[in-house]
Amino acid sequence: MQKRNFLAVIAGLTIAKKPEMAVDHLIIGAGAIGLAIAQRLAYKFPNRSTYLVERNDRVGEETSPNSSKSPVAPTRFISGDEARELEPDLSHEITAAIESPETGILDSHSFFESLEKLIDESNGAGVIALGTKVVRVDPYVPEPGESIDGSTSGWAVQFVTGDSDEPDSILARTLINASGLSSTLVLNALLPPEKRLAAFFSRGSYASYRGPGTSSINRLIYPVPEQGTSHGHASLGTHLTVDMEGNIKFGPDAEWLQPPEDPALDGQEIHDFWKQHLVPSDSRLDQMYQAVLTYLPGIHRDGLSSDYVGIRPKLVGQGHGFQDFIIRPDWSTDFYRAQADTGSGRMISLMGIESPGLTSSLAIAEMIVEELI
Repeated sequence: MQKRNFLAVIAGLTIAKKPEMAVDHLIIGAGAIGLAIAQRLAYKFPNRSTYLVERNDRVGEETSPNSSKSPVAPTRFISGDEARELEPDLSHEITAAIESPETGILDSHSFFESLEKLIDESNGAGVIALGTKVVRVDPYVPEPGESIDGSTSGWAVQFVTGDSDEPDSILARTLINASGLSSTLVLNALLPPEKRLAAFFSRGSYASYRGPGTSSINRLIYPVPEQGTSHGHASLGTHLTVDMEGNIKFGPDAEWLQPPEDPALDGQEIHDFWKQHLVPSDSRLDQMYQAVLTYLPGIHRDGLSSDYVGIRPKLVGQGHGFQDFIIRPDWSTDFYRAQADTGSGRMISLMGIESPGLTSSLAIAEMIVEELI
């Protein structure tokens, strides 16, 4: 048996630890995707064990915390005049639009609570562990004749809960990496340097609005992204959305962030640099105002105020075009056998899944559970 060299450390831990028990499915990250997958696994496989671990004290805290999102619905092409009949505040410069008559908004927090409740009511098939941080992942390499709860392949996952300094280790027969902003970090900790995936981060700011120029608004309004601008495919442009209370918000814009280059920081600390950028800033308001004027010329600058910001995980950098979600399968046996044969010890990594992942989370979970597991 030949063991490939790899760096498995995610956050400040350097010693591999033998698993103490085995679970059938372990999911890292209790955002929309992780919750949806855990719920579907728990109900499809009631006699198997599904563990969902989340480093925060609540579910849905990182990539998907916004209060409302708009799912995709059937559309029709209309002229600019037809668009202004529906929304009289629109600019006369608009010559065409696409209408989606059935588009609505989703209360993400209620959605998370529903999935969490379903998992809790799965008669023990699904378990959510909050405040639990994964610090190391290794392919499980058994000694001759060794097994963990009858398993000889899978992933040795180490994690710490709460303020504990001592990690626990369990064997995941199937590991699902749905850790959002950290998803590339988990996979890269296992890959040799030449095969690691680049990670980029785009900060999106939202502004609330109270003022003239929107009195007739009854719909969400999305400008078409201009590919010659700096944001390119980084966002859909600064659009108009409405929260669950009916308040108008504009956003998100797109601001690329640069991770620190500090050798004293471990992988997770570097990857978490984005947390310092979650404070809304009025410095973005002038640019957002100019962007909104292109389709709603009647708004006033003094009606805008900073509201909240979010961070999007990106797999390509500024100016490098569009990159869709990546759903990547790997096998633990591929990481330590000289030649891969029949793979076992499945890992599925879901990467680059930003805001559209919320409204497509149930469909993604269906594909993962029904087609890949």
